[in-house]
Amino acid sequence: MSFFLLIIGGLPVLDLLWWRWADLRLRRLSHAGRWRLLLAAFAGGNLAVYGWLLLSRWSASSFAVPQTMLGAAYIWHLVVLPATMLLLAGGGVLQATSGGSARLWQIARRRRTPAVIAETARETADPSPTAPAPTLTRRQMLAAVAVAVPPVATVAAQVRALTQLGGFRIRHLEVELPTLPAALDGLTIAHVSDVHVGRFTHGAILDEIVSRTNALHPDLVLFTGDLIDYALADLPAGLDMLRRLAPPERLFACEGNHDLFEGREEFERRVRSAGVRLLLDEAATLEVRGQKLQILGLRWGQPGTRHGASFDEHMQRVLPLRQPAAFPILLAHHPHAFDQAAEAGVPLTLAGHTHGGQLMLTSSIGAGPALFKYWSGLYRRRGSALVVSNGVGNWFPLRINAPAEILHLTLRTGRRA
Repeated sequence: MSFFLLIIGGLPVLDLLWWRWADLRLRRLSHAGRWRLLLAAFAGGNLAVYGWLLLSRWSASSFAVPQTMLGAAYIWHLVVLPATMLLLAGGGVLQATSGGSARLWQIARRRRTPAVIAETARETADPSPTAPAPTLTRRQMLAAVAVAVPPVATVAAQVRALTQLGGFRIRHLEVELPTLPAALDGLTIAHVSDVHVGRFTHGAILDEIVSRTNALHPDLVLFTGDLIDYALADLPAGLDMLRRLAPPERLFACEGNHDLFEGREEFERRVRSAGVRLLLDEAATLEVRGQKLQILGLRWGQPGTRHGASFDEHMQRVLPLRQPAAFPILLAHHPHAFDQAAEAGVPLTLAGHTHGGQLMLTSSIGAGPALFKYWSGLYRRRGSALVVSNGVGNWFPLRINAPAEILHLTLRTGRRA
């Protein structure tokens, strides 16, 4: 069983385990029926959306889940639920450890003096009939808060996600390259990546990507993969967006892992049939300002598979295509291809895939550096440069300190102090 299938099967199990844990704690509260009903609605709703997501991947479904519920289910299952279960597991270990210590302490207390024992007996005796019984103990209150925090965190994160979806920035970067010919100084590139046309990126958002990219009036438009999120049914909208980017004769693209989920051959055939220059371990040469430029593009993974970038093998196919008289730019969906590109003397590599880390506490702490060597912005090595885009679209509804973006790059000769 693959790790991916293990996660798919494990998430609903975690749903049920958390539901059971939370329900047991709510039973002790006053008006427990109402709280348990709300809990059931939250847990059951997330399970239902999760089931719909699975069914929609393997069968055609005309039923549309509201984006609010869809986003909440993504956030719950991929972030909040795993974090909650890890905390509960850690708490269980601590409780078991402290429980052993408490038993030892109780044994020691049995040896106390008769006076202390008598005093303890009076303190723990049944309360006077006239004393009012507490309606909510401290333990019950803590249990209620523990149950409430995960759903509240999910709702708060989804509210923030709704304010972000469809928004993106234009990020301007000057990239100084020691080997850039003087004729190309000031060359501009619109670097577009990771649109993920699908559940969270569609409709008017695509029009906005086109209009804001074209307003930059770039010399080149370079696309670094993940045009669609999953379904080939979304490919026509993605191709329409690409064909409207200007200048169309200077648009080049490579593929990403999400593009291939429903079929590598079909995706590649449709993109090329639409007239988009998709570079699959290939090179294209053009002339700009009297200077030859060569765009190199990496394929993703191996034919017949969709897992793993496998850029080592693809770099071995692409690098021999270089023309000595042309200035090369490499398009690679995965940024780690930069190591081999820099070793080979490729002056500029553009990549995506990381979404800027997606969930970042700071610019250097978060999912980005935990998963990738390069995750956002400009990097340098051996006189070569890498630019990693955060991506302009969304496969996951929430971003923290990793805003969606289109990169506007200006190439400069040399490297300033």
